[in-house]
Formats: sequence, C-alpha cells, structure tokens
Amino acid sequence: MKIDGVPYRSVWVDPEDGWSVRILDQTRLPWAVEILRLTDEKQVAQAIKSMQVRGAPLIGAVAAYGLALALRRDSSDAALEAVAAMLGKTRPTAINLRWALARMLDALRPVAAERRVDAAYAAAAAIAEDDVETCRRIGEHGLPLLQAIAARKPGKPINVLTHCNTGWIATVDYGTALSVVYQAHDAGLPVHVWVDETRPRNQGSALTAWELGKHGVPHTVIADNAGGHLMQHGEVDIVLVGTDRVTRQGDVANKIGTYLKALAARDNDVPFWVALPHSTLDMSVRDGVREIPIEERDPREVLETTGQTWDGRVETVRVAAPGSAGLNPAFDVTPARLVTGLITERGRCDASEAGLLGLYPEFAAPAAAA
Repeated sequence: MKIDGVPYRSVWVDPEDGWSVRILDQTRLPWAVEILRLTDEKQVAQAIKSMQVRGAPLIGAVAAYGLALALRRDSSDAALEAVAAMLGKTRPTAINLRWALARMLDALRPVAAERRVDAAYAAAAAIAEDDVETCRRIGEHGLPLLQAIAARKPGKPINVLTHCNTGWIATVDYGTALSVVYQAHDAGLPVHVWVDETRPRNQGSALTAWELGKHGVPHTVIADNAGGHLMQHGEVDIVLVGTDRVTRQGDVANKIGTYLKALAARDNDVPFWVALPHSTLDMSVRDGVREIPIEERDPREVLETTGQTWDGRVETVRVAAPGSAGLNPAFDVTPARLVTGLITERGRCDASEAGLLGLYPEFAAPAAAA
C-alpha cells in the first residue's frame, strides 16, 4: 500500500545494512509516520508488547524476523529455543504468533548453527511473502460479496461496518477484511466504511480511518455503540471484521466489542463476515469461549485516552472518575452460530468444522485435546 504515494510494507529488512528490521511505529499513528529500526529480539518483543507493531498476521511476521536478529548474536540450539519461547509469550491470544515461530523452528532446527542466520532471514521473508499473497487472495474472495450488494442497490453506496483495524498495517500488506474494501474501491464500487472507534486503544478511529483516508476510501468514524442503531435503520449492508484466532468449529476471537456487533447484526439480518488467513486457524481448539486465552491489558488504557490537542501536541489524559478501577480484556469470542461465513485465501466457507475442512482438508485429523 502507499503513504502519500510512496509504497510501503509494514515490516521490511533495512536495505542500507541488509540485516536490521524496520517497522512503522503504530503508537504514533495517525499523528506522525515514524519508522523504527529494530536490531535485536528484545526490541522486537517490546515493540509487540507495546503495540508499536500490532495485528495478528503482522505480529507473526515481525516475531519471525526477531528470531533472525537473535541468531546473529548466538545461533546455538539453546538460543534458538529460548528466543522462540520468549517471543511466543509476548501476546497470548493471536495464534499467528505461535504459527510463525513454529514455522521458523521447523525450518531452522535441522540447519547447522553456522548457516542458521541466512536460513532464518530466508524463512522470515517467506512468511512475509506468504502473508502478502494470502491477504491479496482474501480480498479477491471477499469482493463478490460487495459486488452482489452493489447489484442490489445500483448507484447507492455499499455501507460496510468494520471493527478494529484489519488493513495493511495489521498485516504485511493488503490487510484481511480491509483487503476486500480496498479491492472493491479500486474496482470502482461505491464503498463507504463505518469505522468503529474501537475503544480503548482506538485502532479504528486512529488506524483504520488513517489507512482509508490515505487510500481515498470514503469513511465515517462512529462511536463503538452506534453500530446497532445504524443496522436498525438500514444503514449497514455488511459487517466485515478480522480475527486473531478461529477455532475448529468456527468460533472467532477478535478485538473486544466484536461479539456485540455480531449480536446486533443477527438481530437485524445483516450479514456478518470474518476475514482470516490460514495462519489464524487453530484447529486444536473447539470451544473458543472456554478455551481461547483472552489477553488482559493495562487498565490505564480504559481509564485514560491519548489524542492530539488543538495546538498539535499529543497528550494522554484521564477520562474516568478519580479512584475508579478499570478492567481491560483485549478480545472477545463470537460463537460460530453468529458468523455468516469466513473469507479465506482459499475461498469462502461456513463458520463450521465442515466448512473449514472443505477448504483445509489437511486438518481433517481430530483436534488435539486441550
């Protein structure tokens, strides 16, 4: 994707030195575009924990490069295993992180220590390229959904409701749910996006709105609680969200508040579609509500908010009453029964074990015990 006409990906190896890793500091968006240089695994871990880098697919790709950075200093078996374990603990809910690190370990364990650095960079690059192509295909498979809506209401905008950020800065490029939107916009469809603010970190109003604006997609930022009202009044044609983990039976873990959108969509007969790459599937889990670990973040994210003052300063202020406690679960789980369908790089399917196995028959073996 592009920022002011300049093409970017969300992670890349610095072409000047050929080994350090560059990312956009997403805690600075939308107020400033700042590029961070990561030189070791500790910086990578901190960038993931602090959400300087975020989005399930991107976290996996950056962690893969973090392992490559660590092996520059120590490429022994012990270091390989220890760094992978450390990086794997940075975020508990998004399965893409574990998937990427497992793929790196599978590629690197058989390689002699003296050749591991080059092999690690090659394996991390392969993960990044896989994500780019996967997200492009997700957009292709989701596009017919918006084309069908356009055919039913010629000349009128296609109103998409989204939650959190599912665009190119949440992946290596293209995005998941927003890949559908971008490809529809580029195909000339009159798409308009209702952008949930996505409290408490405001990934919608800060990141999704910034992305859509840079790409020229019409959009409107709304309060998180406005979606149901818009659905009641026929102002939402489709809900498109991403996910951090999808279970064997089609339950979907996503940013907190997604479950409420799904309930409102079901009550108003609005289709609720979830876009995901293969790296987000966790076929070892069946019941998402009971089995998926939900990350709890610092309560201050709920009690405070960060924004830009009228004179251009970026400041954090408290918004809750003094003395109030805060609770900050970062994700919730939407049961498969509320999901219209899943959009993957292999096509669309029902949110069910049968639907998933129809696209991914290699997972037909019974799920492992939790």
